Amino acid sequence: MLDAKTIAAVKATIPALLAVGPALTLRFYDRMLRANPELQDIFNMSNQRNGSQPEALFNALCAYACNIENLADLLPAVEKIAQKHTSFAIQPDHYQIVGTHLLATLEELLSPGEEALEAWGKAYNVLASVFIQREAQIYQQAEAKPGGWRAPRTFRISAITQESDGIKGFILQPVDGQPVMDYQPGQYLGVWLCAKTVEHQAIRQYSLTRAPNGRDYRIAVRHQSGGIVSGWLHHQAQPGDEIQLAAPAGDFFLSVTPEVPVTLISAGVGQTPVLAMLDALAAQRHSAHVNWFHAAENGSAHAFRHEVAATAQRLPDFSQHIWYHAPREQDSGQFDTEGLMNLLPLESQLSDPACRYYLCGPVGFMQAVAQQLLKLGIDASRIHYEVFGPHKVL
Repeated sequence: MLDAKTIAAVKATIPALLAVGPALTLRFYDRMLRANPELQDIFNMSNQRNGSQPEALFNALCAYACNIENLADLLPAVEKIAQKHTSFAIQPDHYQIVGTHLLATLEELLSPGEEALEAWGKAYNVLASVFIQREAQIYQQAEAKPGGWRAPRTFRISAITQESDGIKGFILQPVDGQPVMDYQPGQYLGVWLCAKTVEHQAIRQYSLTRAPNGRDYRIAVRHQSGGIVSGWLHHQAQPGDEIQLAAPAGDFFLSVTPEVPVTLISAGVGQTPVLAMLDALAAQRHSAHVNWFHAAENGSAHAFRHEVAATAQRLPDFSQHIWYHAPREQDSGQFDTEGLMNLLPLESQLSDPACRYYLCGPVGFMQAVAQQLLKLGIDASRIHYEVFGPHKVL
């Protein structure tokens, strides 16, 4: 625990921290990656270049400083980050490197004085200890599960399917022929790529797209312009190729009892984690009502349409509504509403106070949907969401 003097010293730096802004974390990453270039095999360098990772870290630092006397408020964020860290195989030694460069950056840009730096050092060590302990638990739990593992495990791509113009599905089987661990519907795999065409090892997280079967995994990947891993998977990967996988992880997953209604809301490739949720609900013959709301640009971008229809046949109480932003002539009959997703006219389908809502898609889409749900009187505690990439608060 931190003493009152340390807490006061850290909080006193908040105005200076806000004044510098994400320039502080930009400097931090630049400093650390120049001193430890091997970390480029861990960090998503695309997120470094576009600034999303420095922004996410800056927001996390500010949140920590503002809530330093009440760490319980930070536990949901800690869990989200710790889960992500295990897909990168983050180890305790990495925290020492980060701490060294974080304190050096604070000194360079804020010049807060020895007392404040000492306080930040104590505060960082407390937080690092929390992460190290939680990540150790996650590693141990994954390794102890039937079919589980700790170090990245070799898998073979056994099948590739074209699910839409920009999305491909990949079936991944363990090379050792042994079973694979179960996971919570909504979780993701850490995909480790070290190919001759890639300058640095690249690690990305892709949602698992169906309920667990103990034999293999399925992910779906949208090709992103300039994307290192998605580009390799779309343009170079062939059945038989091998990749390394970290064990399933993530804090966004389905957790409901049979009598709880569920609404699954997605846009584009954001349907991948909720697709696994739908499959799991169908496998359980979920008795309560299930809504499937999905938005796509048009029919050519609408992945898994037929699979969703087939899965829905296994649910006793199911309804869906599909939005196409710019439908083509040949899309007639494949969607319900043209334009952007608008849930307000569907208020009657969203009126059950016990319903749980699971959202995934572009951040702007989820912000708009969350605002609509709140306008309909839905409590924020019943709205769960996943951001692909560095986390953002809706």
